Amino acid sequence: MSTTLALPNIWAPFQFFAGLLSYFKSNSLNSLLIAQFKEEVEGTLTITDNRTGSKYNVPVIRNSIPALSLRQISAGTKGKNARQQFEEGLRVLDPGYRNTAVKLSDITFIDGERGIILYRGRPIESLISKSYEDIAHLLIWGDLPTDEQRMKLRRDLAKACVAPPCVRKIIESYPRDTPPVVMCMAGLTAFMAEQPNLIPSFVGKNLYNGKSEMVDQQIIRTLAVSAVVVSLTFCHQKGRKFQEADPEASFIENLLRMGGFTDAQTTDVDPIKVEILQRLWVLYADHEMTNSTAAFLHVASSLADPVSATIACVASGYGPLHGGAIDTAYQAMRDVGSPRNVPNLISRVKNKEMRLFGYGHRIYKTVDPRSRFIREMLAGLTKGDLAANMDPVLAIAMEIDRIAGVDEYFTSRNLQANADLYGSFVYTALGVPVEFITPVTMLSRMPGIMAHWKEAMGRTPEIWRPQQIYTGPKPCGEGSS
Repeated sequence: MSTTLALPNIWAPFQFFAGLLSYFKSNSLNSLLIAQFKEEVEGTLTITDNRTGSKYNVPVIRNSIPALSLRQISAGTKGKNARQQFEEGLRVLDPGYRNTAVKLSDITFIDGERGIILYRGRPIESLISKSYEDIAHLLIWGDLPTDEQRMKLRRDLAKACVAPPCVRKIIESYPRDTPPVVMCMAGLTAFMAEQPNLIPSFVGKNLYNGKSEMVDQQIIRTLAVSAVVVSLTFCHQKGRKFQEADPEASFIENLLRMGGFTDAQTTDVDPIKVEILQRLWVLYADHEMTNSTAAFLHVASSLADPVSATIACVASGYGPLHGGAIDTAYQAMRDVGSPRNVPNLISRVKNKEMRLFGYGHRIYKTVDPRSRFIREMLAGLTKGDLAANMDPVLAIAMEIDRIAGVDEYFTSRNLQANADLYGSFVYTALGVPVEFITPVTMLSRMPGIMAHWKEAMGRTPEIWRPQQIYTGPKPCGEGSS
């Protein structure tokens, strides 16, 4: 008995490619591109190839040009057919994707020059008092929820926060000192094994692309299982008992409950912690095309399941140039020893003897709009009696921030603690161990990542397959010695 692989029109990109080839016969490339992006075209750009003297017009789409439009530019066309001309056409070399947009999106707008973040067109400042469920609904489904929609989302998430025995067993099989991110990825893999019928290749058919109802169900599941694995990992490392989710509690309340962040006598969750986490997670819910979001979408572009893509996302977030920079920064702060040694650290940074992780941001050329709210949260957590119980590393971090905030070397370069690092201070002040900051931060980003996945699954699939520029020896007969 054979299984038929039922996929949507995955041949669309190849049909488009075939259409591009026809340019060389009918000069219709721009017509094809304009037809694909007809609502977005602003004008055209004229390019002169000084190698050949030829001129080309390419459409401008929201201040960008389609990379494929450059493939019509080819230096040597003599004796070559249309396919060869296209294959040898001009390509874009962009290591690190510093000036490459991979998708059109309606979700999040960021203006790093002016310090603006919009979720679905709404300024982030206007959303700071909203709940996790409000922001998740806004990002994923496009609107702030009604009271009924909010409660439904809350209950659906709570119902999905279940820890199957196989997942518990996998996480509990690790030594307690295993890095939490490693255990979280293992837990997510166990969730995949627990329901293999949700893995497209295993069942031999497309499950998600163009199937909005299935996508919505798996968004709820992915948000929930991500919270469960973080909670199970925390409980295993700290020797706490995992508590089942309360069906009437909010997502953040249940995260704290499952992880054992409750009053020892009443088992209640501290409402102050809930409020601060809600505010912080509004600021972190999405940040457009981050490295980890792109890692998720790269995997998802093959039409893999969302939990598989989340594992890639978490692995990306643990790298020292991304979310793992927080762990690296904290380790450097521990090495400082005490606040009185901070001036020496600052001198070493200014002399380029070491890098100060967590300072500066690739996007923002002015103050990160999230920073003001995070500083307010931190100020409230570190005053009075609370300051006496502060993690010593946090005291060092705040002294670094104090000195860097007035030192000309940092101020002239606009080098400030970025919002991720400053938010990690809030987590520390809340009692979250440093090694769990990256997993918890990844949880806060999941609503935005799920929004991007839903957006992608509603479109014709395009597998992400970057190219390279070969720099090795040339084939025999083409100038090699």
